[in-house]
Amino acid sequence: MERRTLLKQLGLTISGLSLAGRSQAAPFFAPSATDEKIQKGKFEPTWESLQTYQVPDWYRNAKFGIWAHWGPQCQPEAGDWYARGMYEEGSRQYKIHQEKYGHPSKFGFKDVINEWKADQWNPDELVSLYKGVGAKYFFAMANHHDNLDLYNSKYQKNWNSTKVGPKKDIIGGWAKAAKKQGLPFGVSVHAAHAWRWFETAQRSDKNGPLAGVPYDGNLTKADGKGLWWEGLDPQELYAQRHPLSQNSADNGSIHGQWHWGNGVYPPTKAYMENFVNRTIDLINQYDPDLIYFDDSQLPFWPISDAGIRIAAHHYNHSIKKHGELRAILNGKILDENQRKAMVWDIERGQANDVLPFVWQSDTCIGDWHYNRAVYDRKGYKTPQMVVQTLVDVVSKNGNYLLNIPVRGNGSIDEQERAIVESIGRWMNANSESIYDTRPWTVYGEGPSTENQAKLTGQGFNEGKTKFTAADIRFNTKGDVLYATVMNAPTDGKTTIKSLAQGSANYSRTVNKVEWLSQKQSLPFERTAAGLVVQFPPNRPADSFVDVLKIV
Repeated sequence: MERRTLLKQLGLTISGLSLAGRSQAAPFFAPSATDEKIQKGKFEPTWESLQTYQVPDWYRNAKFGIWAHWGPQCQPEAGDWYARGMYEEGSRQYKIHQEKYGHPSKFGFKDVINEWKADQWNPDELVSLYKGVGAKYFFAMANHHDNLDLYNSKYQKNWNSTKVGPKKDIIGGWAKAAKKQGLPFGVSVHAAHAWRWFETAQRSDKNGPLAGVPYDGNLTKADGKGLWWEGLDPQELYAQRHPLSQNSADNGSIHGQWHWGNGVYPPTKAYMENFVNRTIDLINQYDPDLIYFDDSQLPFWPISDAGIRIAAHHYNHSIKKHGELRAILNGKILDENQRKAMVWDIERGQANDVLPFVWQSDTCIGDWHYNRAVYDRKGYKTPQMVVQTLVDVVSKNGNYLLNIPVRGNGSIDEQERAIVESIGRWMNANSESIYDTRPWTVYGEGPSTENQAKLTGQGFNEGKTKFTAADIRFNTKGDVLYATVMNAPTDGKTTIKSLAQGSANYSRTVNKVEWLSQKQSLPFERTAAGLVVQFPPNRPADSFVDVLKIV
């Protein structure tokens, strides 16, 4: 939805980036003290102050990160948004839940958490693997819309992974492993949306023998007597002591209410302030270099400044700890000014041209949460698809964050491991053309540069463009130009039109063309049609995307 339309529906107006009005339904709360210490410093909790942010060079140079989007929703191995979908009568995940665990009135998501033991989780081995295949930073999920904190949380003190489920400090384990490997560490934070997202848990079946029997979304602490969760309040997890949002029975309505408008029942100040405390606590305990918010802009914007306060703390905390700003903050659906304040993240998609600022594409080789069905049908992205996207993103001044789904037990399956290792072999041979590079005069040429798929919402144009042997992507490092052929030419010959004799793009003489992965000089001819390069007849198995080093 267009931002001004959204603000109008909320009863707000916008001038620059400051709210000038107040919504009667969901008032804008002025900054208030929290229980957790907030770092003061250069950045104030305003959009105007955050716009002075400069992306640190380490991130601009890193280009490639790997993400473990892992939590209790991976335990059923049934894909993303399981904790919501299991309460949607008749849905695929509802049926899977019935088969695995029973009816959601008797066995709810809180009980799935109890099943999650993470008994094969070895963070040192996995992070070492990801470092070895070329990742320059590592992300772990700190909480999802299911509202379980995966760390020793002071403010979600009963519903966190040290107290229930695996009874382990998941973020602590990941952070220690990343530090051991010398990788910048990031956390993804999704829990702001539990308020609206878990409304399905307030439902009951409309059909069948248990029609009308409520699911477990309204249970209270008193209901747990004699059960494994005795003494715990499910409402601290589900956050459902509130009326349903408008059109809540429509499963798709949540997408139009993601911005906290369009009839969403407004979250309470207490709920939002608790989220602030939880997130500041996360930063203060684990010192993440990167934070990814699964929000349109920042958490609870535009109905609260909660996310802006967290952002300012994150930046100031980084300066205090390192003596310089190392922090990265990712958000989605950002306007031009907001992109100055943080790094724009495009979910499952790519920009269509070189952007003047560093941005990030985040995607996954399968579903966000582990899905056994993807494994069974061998439905993961191929190494070639991953590398093609990486190269395309980097050519447009972007970074690429790739999720490798983790099974509930904490391991990755053998198909995923083979894909990761294949990506690693390509990176080992070609990473010179990725790290520390900058965009060229044009990002590319070929059919894929024409009529590109447009972004929808926060992204989602991934996979709609197919790369051919005529598609080339460019980037530079010093006086070196890298031209990457996105698919193997059937006749072994590549013509790069952008490097034609007399081209304004490249006025220098071409002295040498090297097949980077093989460290082999290739014969070439520069004509009015382009730079024509001939590959040898025998090609290595992992040479599915070829980089030419041109000097």
